[in-house]
Amino acid sequence: MNLGNKLLSLRKQKGLSQEEVADNLGVSRQTVSKWETDQSTPDFDKIIPLCELYEITADELLKGETSKKTKETRESLDDERMLTKKGKFIGFGVFLYFLATAFFMMSTEVDGYSPINGLVVFLVICGLATYSIIYGNIVYKNKNIKNKKLQSRLFRPIFIIISLLATTIYFVVSFTTFAWHITWLIWIIYAAIVEIVRLIFMLKEEKDEE
Repeated sequence: MNLGNKLLSLRKQKGLSQEEVADNLGVSRQTVSKWETDQSTPDFDKIIPLCELYEITADELLKGETSKKTKETRESLDDERMLTKKGKFIGFGVFLYFLATAFFMMSTEVDGYSPINGLVVFLVICGLATYSIIYGNIVYKNKNIKNKKLQSRLFRPIFIIISLLATTIYFVVSFTTFAWHITWLIWIIYAAIVEIVRLIFMLKEEKDEE
């Protein structure tokens, strides 16, 4: 693949127009068009900006070579971006769980406020929280198999401990207070804690790999 076709392919992969590339590099659209049709080649001072814009090395652009280290670096950056986006969805979901729990507990103390209305709002917020967490886990799935195995090995024993503690607390509090209509909220808190711990492990593993 010649340089013009390479530049054209890279621009399309990024979903950029010739005008957008030109604005980023401080050149005209016609100049970008000439580069992509091999009527001219980029000046030396435009090579680095082009590489930064398309997130490739100079060797990849000029020679078409992709080293193993470059691939690993790119995969690491992709994983980091995916993890950041995933963390935002999971964090937002956890926040909504706490918000739903706080709202439900406060609504039961308000005179004249229907418990049914409070329960409906609570369930709606929990539904949004669940959707946010599931969406983040499915769409921004980590492709690093090694990282998945490490996470599974480290997270599993802690998950078991948290589950046993939650179950114990649930039954102790429920049988002690007989407030079964409220103690089930412990499971909402449990789900939030599990996701927080999972996210902490993921962030730690990504940092260790760097």
